[in-house]
Amino acid sequence: MRPPEEYGYAVTNRFVSTHADLGLRDHGGPVPVDELHTAHESADDLGVGPIVLLHGLMGRGRTWRRQIPWLRRYGRVFTFDAAYHLGADTQFPDDPAELATERFVADLGEILTWIDLGPAVLIGHSMGALHAWCAAAAYPELVSAVVVEDMAPDFRGRTTTSWTPWFDSWPERFTDLEQATDMFGPVAGRYFFEAFDDGRLHGKLSIWAAIAEEWGTRDFWTQWSQVQVPSLVIEAEYTVTPPGQMRKMCAINDAARYLHVPGAGHLVHDDAPQLYRGAVEAFLSGPEFVWR
Repeated sequence: MRPPEEYGYAVTNRFVSTHADLGLRDHGGPVPVDELHTAHESADDLGVGPIVLLHGLMGRGRTWRRQIPWLRRYGRVFTFDAAYHLGADTQFPDDPAELATERFVADLGEILTWIDLGPAVLIGHSMGALHAWCAAAAYPELVSAVVVEDMAPDFRGRTTTSWTPWFDSWPERFTDLEQATDMFGPVAGRYFFEAFDDGRLHGKLSIWAAIAEEWGTRDFWTQWSQVQVPSLVIEAEYTVTPPGQMRKMCAINDAARYLHVPGAGHLVHDDAPQLYRGAVEAFLSGPEFVWR
């Protein structure tokens, strides 16, 4: 895996000047709840440390808005927008390596270095989950734990060419939330509309398809096998992953635990929010975590 320096930017200053442009947001925390159920920010501890939320393909940092409040009880929460999810004016890169998983993982390594609060808990959905465990493998000193939501290591043989007719059916701009939910359903429709910029796509469909196309040409079992930190692996009943792979991830990794969520689709954190919250809170409250 290539270090961040090989992408032509310095770890020490890139995000100091441009992190706001990348949608990096510090949501604060931890916010403990006392006996009177009154939330108050604590300056004396860091909880489990920084918690960084990683969105899926075609998502955005702000799609985690329903999870941020309760996660702030456990640590200082950060979100950001992955490259090529920053706005409609983004351009297709000249170098295909700019769409490779390693590039996104290098970006994440930079963000964790810039945050500089010690090893972070990475909570990822889909593409974000892949980046989380690859970062844990590449930068073990920067990661304390990983939550993997509905993502698997091996999609080889699958292609995004079947997505083209679906993408072609999208309007240039969604006029309102109702139009988005009519097209994608209530859960995914809300998710996408929250990610859009006033109803307009926050990136290019062709770029997003190219990012996913890489997953059909290689596997990421090696990276998963290198993850040493505690991991929670959450699989939806109506998963997009190949059968059995997420169970296998836990079978070959003693530090990983598996959860199957009945009735949930790919967006488990929004489709089964209470079950997802309970699982993540139990994970973060486990004996593996020492509050700082």
